[in-house]
Amino acid sequence: MDSFTEQGFTAMPLPDSPVQTLSGLLTRAATQKPDAVAIDFLGRRTNYRDLFHAAEHAAAGLQAAGMKKGDRIGLCLPNIPYSVIMFFAAQKIGVIVVNINPLYVEHEIHQVLLTSGVSVLVVTDLAVIARPAIAATRECPIHHIIVCPFTEALPWGKSFLFRAFKSSELVRFGHDSRLITFHDLIVIRALPVPVVIDPLHDVAVLQFTGGTSGTPKAAMLTHGNLLANLGQISERIGEALAGPQVILGVLPLFHVFAMMTVMLLATDRMGTMVLLPRFDAQTTLDTILRTKVTVFPAVPTILTALLRQKTIRPGSFQHMTAVISGGAPLPVTLRKQFEEAAHCPVIEGYGLSETSPVITFNPLGASRDGSCGLPVAGTELQIREISPPHALLSTGQSGEVWVRGPQVMPGYWAGQDCDNPFSEDGFLRTGDVGYLDEDGYLYLVDRLKDIIICGGYNVYPHVIEEALYRHPAVLEVLVIGVPDDYRGQAPKAFVVLKDGMRATERELLDHVGQFVSKIERPREIVFRETLPKTLIGKLSRKDLIARESLYSNVAPMPERAVG
Repeated sequence: MDSFTEQGFTAMPLPDSPVQTLSGLLTRAATQKPDAVAIDFLGRRTNYRDLFHAAEHAAAGLQAAGMKKGDRIGLCLPNIPYSVIMFFAAQKIGVIVVNINPLYVEHEIHQVLLTSGVSVLVVTDLAVIARPAIAATRECPIHHIIVCPFTEALPWGKSFLFRAFKSSELVRFGHDSRLITFHDLIVIRALPVPVVIDPLHDVAVLQFTGGTSGTPKAAMLTHGNLLANLGQISERIGEALAGPQVILGVLPLFHVFAMMTVMLLATDRMGTMVLLPRFDAQTTLDTILRTKVTVFPAVPTILTALLRQKTIRPGSFQHMTAVISGGAPLPVTLRKQFEEAAHCPVIEGYGLSETSPVITFNPLGASRDGSCGLPVAGTELQIREISPPHALLSTGQSGEVWVRGPQVMPGYWAGQDCDNPFSEDGFLRTGDVGYLDEDGYLYLVDRLKDIIICGGYNVYPHVIEEALYRHPAVLEVLVIGVPDDYRGQAPKAFVVLKDGMRATERELLDHVGQFVSKIERPREIVFRETLPKTLIGKLSRKDLIARESLYSNVAPMPERAVG
């Protein structure tokens, strides 16, 4: 394994648990509930016994291919059973999983492979994924490329139809000595050679992230970090979600939020992860009904899209116990609208890739409007001044959020040019601005890098967006900073209206003026049919800025606010 230097504090002890490694979660589930359904993929079901054996054989196959503890394996896969199998196979033998967005372009995948030192890449044979991924391996030290046949993961009927009518979407591989099919990987049906895992120090996952400075980097998450966070989530959701759950996995498993709240939480609860390879609103609604989903991790834009479906009915969410919203701030109006439609609580949480990911979570039945909740067990939060000397701030004062806890990464992957994000006393700088109320609930104001500086004052886009969301005609909104001759920068809002509803710029400006100060009032409101989104469905301020800069003089956001 490449050497790395831990940045920050020594990892805190894990809570008492019989499971000390990630592969132990699957072993326990297969031992105690072998016949329980582990995965439902478009109607094809896999129980825990079969999932365990597939992961064991894949682990042995990886060892036979030369992989050893500390090596890196890149998973460039959609939500598909192979994603789960290969994840647990790697964890069994101490191989580090590098999560790769399967919709990345060739250059982006190439950068991930080079940065992390991946030696084995796993892809499916869907051309849209396989072609750029394999092309990206040029000039990379990739020893093997494992190809997982998409049609073999489908139910028989869907598999037949896909091969009959969509075979053009599958890639035809030329000669490449590095290629191994998934079948060839597991054909020996051997058991892996046991590997000793130190949960507090051995890295399980390299999770690429914009980080606290906006530059992509790989957060090292240990077995201990991820297991600690799993325990923290379980403690917070408590008895209300005790026992096996049916968890919908429409968010991509390469994202740390879904990896934790879908794959690991379902395995820990010995429940079912219902996997969808991509988000489609109608398919998602149909799947929720068919599989009787009880827990639904989502980002706000997915909730918005579901509410827009004309086929939504009072019974669409009849089995739902909770929706877990993360990845982006949840507008209060959207939370209330979805709770009314689904008749179940929408629980907002907050976290980072660097924190495995959950830092705070609203308790079931005790959510506060606009808050992302209380710190999970064993987690310390501080609000500090944005500028040096970063003095501690009092209750109600806004500043940068700093965090310390057992789920916090030991550091970024070696060889990257990264500033140390830790304080001397081991707190991680999050790059987010927020404040704590008198009861310890966290309220996020904005990202430091998104702050708009108007005449020396910090203006937070999220505050303006929340005000606009209060208007009944507003569906989606993003606010960015644009150059202003007098104030330096001024806020500009981009709005998508709900179907069949109308509003004028003047009407929205008058509306938002009720909730924000004069300096926060947008200089302009522009109506759009759609707003750019990331590959996991979050509204993308970065992409909007890039798009607008082609047509206007949109200034880049400052990395850090002053004053």
